[in-house]
Amino acid sequence: RLANVVTPLWRLPYQEQLQVKYESQRKILQMLTSRLEELGIDAQKPGGLCCPLQPLVPSPIINGYRNKSTFSVNRGPDGNPKTVGLYVGTGRARNIVCVKANHMENIPQKHKQVAQCYEEFIRHSPLDPCILFHEGGHWRELVVRTTSHGHTMAIVTFHPQEMGQEALATQKALLKEFFTCGPGTVFLVCSASSMTRCSHEQSPFQLLHGEPHIFEEMLGLKFRISPDAFFQVNTSGAEVLYQAVGELSRAGGDTVLLDVCCGTGTIGLSLAHQVSKIIGIEMVEKAIEDARWNAAFNGISNCEFHSGKAEAVLPQLLSSWEDSRPLVAVVNPSRAGLHYRVVRAIRNCKSIRRLLYISCKPEGEAMRNFLELCCPPDPGKKLAGEPFAPTLAIPFDMFPHTAHCELVLLFTR
Repeated sequence: RLANVVTPLWRLPYQEQLQVKYESQRKILQMLTSRLEELGIDAQKPGGLCCPLQPLVPSPIINGYRNKSTFSVNRGPDGNPKTVGLYVGTGRARNIVCVKANHMENIPQKHKQVAQCYEEFIRHSPLDPCILFHEGGHWRELVVRTTSHGHTMAIVTFHPQEMGQEALATQKALLKEFFTCGPGTVFLVCSASSMTRCSHEQSPFQLLHGEPHIFEEMLGLKFRISPDAFFQVNTSGAEVLYQAVGELSRAGGDTVLLDVCCGTGTIGLSLAHQVSKIIGIEMVEKAIEDARWNAAFNGISNCEFHSGKAEAVLPQLLSSWEDSRPLVAVVNPSRAGLHYRVVRAIRNCKSIRRLLYISCKPEGEAMRNFLELCCPPDPGKKLAGEPFAPTLAIPFDMFPHTAHCELVLLFTR
């Protein structure tokens, strides 16, 4: 049942999965086309879409491709509250259970092993799991990250409740001992957290064993990854995606590339050799530290990285933009899409003629962004700049067996 929920296409041969996803991307473009027509834009091209849709680019690896997995701690189907796995069910129906991920095709064996070890550890621990904060308990989710070099990072979230420093130190020591002398060495990073979703600043990660980062190679570059830094979950798929972004950007030796929501700097740094300058913007401060380290380590000097929310950094950056060099923007936001102020800053900057929007959920909030980029000028919304037009769409299968893929939309004006 878990596989059907998380990876609904797993029973289909891979070619059929690609066909199903292509059709869903086609529907999304049809939706965009009709929404643009509603705004009075003559968007429909031959084929009935607002721009050509290229075939879905397959993932080089189909099974066990995830380099990051998040496992929850909750009641299992047998009622054991110390079950480590993925959720099935809905909050509304109150039938949520945590099911082991052993049969998931997209999760590598190493991640399943670490999850199994963590479950074994917390089941032997006298401390309760923390399922709801106000009900107490301590053991929470586990995140496992791996790289093609065989590095593994396990991030355990532990709610200290009213626990004193000495008792806390004991739990850290037990966890470290279990993972170093027990089921094989992994880099263990422990976050002692008192909030459900808190940032590194609110509750810093505490290294229990090994190195504070893991390292990955991509497109001939070496990347350092912090515990909470964004990195595409399918490394080999990301290589294919970034090469295509480089070609689509048409960024030459005199171009400045704006990399918005840049994470650890992967896109910008992989294209730095073909442009005159990279400007990266990212909200997660640790990811920006990684990006700067990555640039220095790889001997890349034509880049600058800004830490902060894109809606605060970008308008300021572009309002005073007087550089005569061509400016190409690449945006890779989360599912929440871009803040309106970011879209407005891009739209009102005359130097940006090409924009690549990489979306993992184009039918969601990103759709609002697409319409904001392409709608007629609107003084009320302070959208003065010339509208963009969708020019080309290429879907990439970054998530085999699931219904999701990554859509790259090229906008030009």
